Amino acid sequence: MAQREDYYKTLGVKRAATQEEIRKAYRRLARKYHPDLNPGDKSSEEKFKQLSEAYDVLSDPKKREVYDKFGTYNDNIRDSARGPAGAGFDFDWSVFTGGAGAGSSGAGAGASSGSFRDIFSELFGGGAKDASAQSQSRRGSDIEVPLALSFEEAINGLTANINVRRSETCARCQGSGAAATGSVSCSVCNGTGKISAGGGFLRFDQNCSACNGTGKRRPPCASCHGKGVLPKYETVKVRIPAGVDTGSRVIVRSKGEAGPKNASSGDLYIITNVAPHRVFTRKGDNIYCVVPITLPEAALGAKIEVPTVSGKAQLRIPPGTQSGQVFRLREKGAPSLRGDTRGDQYVEVKVVLPQIIDEDSKNLLREFAKRNPENPRVEMGLE
Repeated sequence: MAQREDYYKTLGVKRAATQEEIRKAYRRLARKYHPDLNPGDKSSEEKFKQLSEAYDVLSDPKKREVYDKFGTYNDNIRDSARGPAGAGFDFDWSVFTGGAGAGSSGAGAGASSGSFRDIFSELFGGGAKDASAQSQSRRGSDIEVPLALSFEEAINGLTANINVRRSETCARCQGSGAAATGSVSCSVCNGTGKISAGGGFLRFDQNCSACNGTGKRRPPCASCHGKGVLPKYETVKVRIPAGVDTGSRVIVRSKGEAGPKNASSGDLYIITNVAPHRVFTRKGDNIYCVVPITLPEAALGAKIEVPTVSGKAQLRIPPGTQSGQVFRLREKGAPSLRGDTRGDQYVEVKVVLPQIIDEDSKNLLREFAKRNPENPRVEMGLE
């Protein structure tokens, strides 16, 4: 008995795969190898036929059970399943005929093709006849392009020119991938208009999706060689809004890859990467920074200038401010992408001790210590 190709291996799933896993595997591979998307590719045509055969068996639990037991389908499997004459083994042939019994004819063929036709309908829009029409509705792929920005550019926004390598619909064939005139024999069905699916005696014929059952196809377009699209280098002007951060996605509609068969184009996504700043740190829409202050400013209080992302601002330091204390400047943070608001800025002050450069200054500090005796370690039980 000739052993057919392992159906599980064909679909790239384990033998213990669930029906949903088998279904997803077939959907993914059928889209990849479908003849409409690979015109003239013999290996893709053959692969698509193998996928169809494997899915037809493994998608039906009863057929799969028999396949797992016997490991093959061929013209003799019916007799093998029944067992030797007189052995008393009565195999339920309805697993192949959908309940019609071994002696039924038309009903069995319809049932055996049901699962395959259902998934084919879902994948390509109602069956082989509608496969070409369905391919026209699939949009093109999206494109992602990284964009490096300075901290200030991300806060304030800018207009950037982005160089994109994309595809556009072929003007000569209007995206059909076929020449305007002439015809050749369909290489998928060899001009018959039909392709076989299923396995062994379960095989059935259906209209070839590549030529819609006509057996004829127009030759490929001389410009795009049947792809329906041509490569294009384009400079796209993109407005980067104020307030973007690392990982923000700015979308430009219809500037992605052209869709197959004249379908709509995908989108262009600009992924921003913002450089760090020497003063500011950003967390969400809030901005953080550290500003040094002198000992007299901390002790006596003062008004000081602090930097913000929109320029300088005044900050009041109250008397007795401790090093590490944090002050908030309302709406001095980054613009929000979610609305017409801004975050806040948080300023941490750091007290910087003066350098003692003469003896008089040292005496002043000694006098200060005498007049203001204080031990900040007393709560720790230390002297």
